[in-house]
Amino acid sequence: MPSATEIRPRSDEPATGQGPEPEPEPEPGASVMGVVTRRRGLVFAVTALGAFMASLDLSIVNVAFPALERSFPHDPRASLAWVITGYSIVFASLLVTAGRSADRLGRRRLFFIGLGVFTLGSALCGLAPSVDLLVAGRFIQGSGAAAMLPASLGLLLGAFPSDRRSQVVALWGGIGALAVATGPSLGGLLVSGPGWRWVFFVNLPIGAVAFLVGRRVLAETTTATSGARPDYAGVVLVSVTLAALVLGITEGPTWGWSSARIVACFVGAVVVGAAFLRRSARHPEPVLDLTLFRSRSFSVANAATVLYAMGFFAVLLGNILFLTGVWHYSILRAGLAVTPGPLVVAVVSGPAGRVAQRIGFRTVLLVGFAFFALGLTWYATAIGLHASYVTRWLPATLITGLGIGLTFPVLSAAAVSSLHIERFGVGSAVNQTARQVGGAIGVAILVVILGNPRSPASALAHFRHLWAFAAAMAVSSGLVTSLLKRGRAGVSAASAAT
Repeated sequence: MPSATEIRPRSDEPATGQGPEPEPEPEPGASVMGVVTRRRGLVFAVTALGAFMASLDLSIVNVAFPALERSFPHDPRASLAWVITGYSIVFASLLVTAGRSADRLGRRRLFFIGLGVFTLGSALCGLAPSVDLLVAGRFIQGSGAAAMLPASLGLLLGAFPSDRRSQVVALWGGIGALAVATGPSLGGLLVSGPGWRWVFFVNLPIGAVAFLVGRRVLAETTTATSGARPDYAGVVLVSVTLAALVLGITEGPTWGWSSARIVACFVGAVVVGAAFLRRSARHPEPVLDLTLFRSRSFSVANAATVLYAMGFFAVLLGNILFLTGVWHYSILRAGLAVTPGPLVVAVVSGPAGRVAQRIGFRTVLLVGFAFFALGLTWYATAIGLHASYVTRWLPATLITGLGIGLTFPVLSAAAVSSLHIERFGVGSAVNQTARQVGGAIGVAILVVILGNPRSPASALAHFRHLWAFAAAMAVSSGLVTSLLKRGRAGVSAASAAT
């Protein structure tokens, strides 16, 4: 979920190609500046709606997961997990290439393509009579979201002068944070009311509004490129790599870790992954620009992001499953119970980025990892079979929320801090990709850890193992982050864009 510290404004870019309908002449007494301001406000609203939908589906579907298990009782959790991991895999695989395609083909065009694909995927998810079609709809949603996000940011930056871009990018990122924060409570309301299908149907009216308004106010922009086509074959290779890895992890307990199918999954992931890296090193417009990793800060921050996301996304889903499965909360109550954490994240993220620019990324990140690990340790040691929300669950939620707010946006800023300003966009996209890769692997590991417990006590033990795993990932991220330089090294580069 992008924020002000994650994606930096680019330099001024001339708008080319066709635009929307001509702006109306100002009415008597109205200034031209007033018309321009209203148009810019509408551009912000449309692009923010795209970011809102893509970010909302990162959290709202987790709340619906228990309802999906009840609707498809004959499908194992490993199969249902693809509803979440499928979205992450496609999103991660396409994000960088979609950004380059938007620059090459036109951001307005790709935004509408992404919006249409995402809305179509949402409709298919809502209508899906089987898990297979539901997962297919999530694949389609992920591809639409990957097209929408970079295109919407490019359109937003093109509509505002350079001295206002930092402000509007911060607001744009804040809309994404709001979507993640409201996802659990909104999802709980929808699932408890009209049903889990409305978790997906809710995107249809939002998409319709964005399309109708966007047709009138979005101007086409492109950026001069080298002429080389993005590496679409590389997209296929990285998608197959991630899918094989996730499949091997999720089905390992069922098929047997030493079975031929599981071994084939892991071997295939290694072989195809190696082919992907080889292709990325040679292609002029690769999915993954390996030259970025010459920067120590970039390499360290992205490695920490993958590890951290593995624990974060596992807990994001695991906590909902615990509240509904062990404490027997309703889905609405569970959604409301986890909402304080995302709210803390939304409040803390902005100040955390500013503090990191003053004192350095490393210090803020290490403090954030410590808080996140502390909150998870609280879950693992203080939470029992009997519900005790205010005295046991809420403190852990607030502590972990503080840790997340201090880490995720600052990790993204650290990743691009040493890059040239012209590479901030692709650097941020790679970091977003690292987050989604870690999330897909984390959810797959969740399936393995939780298993199929036969008693409440056994279920509690499995959830404690899950929280311990997430805490270990936080500690591992901290160890990797300790390789960052001390103090303000690299901060000036990140600050230059704001």
